[in-house]
Amino acid sequence: MEWQELKAFALELGLPEVVETVSWGEPCLKAHGKNWVWISPSEKCPVFKVPFDEREMLLELRADVFFITDHYRNHRLVLMRADRFDAQWARANLIRVWREQAPKRFLKQWDNKQGAAR
Repeated sequence: MEWQELKAFALELGLPEVVETVSWGEPCLKAHGKNWVWISPSEKCPVFKVPFDEREMLLELRADVFFITDHYRNHRLVLMRADRFDAQWARANLIRVWREQAPKRFLKQWDNKQGAAR
């Protein structure tokens, strides 16, 4: 999976407050001013934010899809093998992280607006 594919996948979620930018010299998407998703320049695969306990579970149960390197070991991040991209998991993860990074006031307004639109 290349950056343009990952970016298109994430932007198709239609979540506000997401911008394309550069972090550490590499393209990434930020949500609410914080890094949201990007491609590892050394591993050439997507990087996702996850809690440490979830990461350990993913590494144990789905090692064919997820992995880490020493560079990411001390961070709440997991890498997904580009040739094993799990769109369902990635979508759920991106939405969850987007919500976690949103200011509470913004999220309350967003949820109210979404509920009214249904």
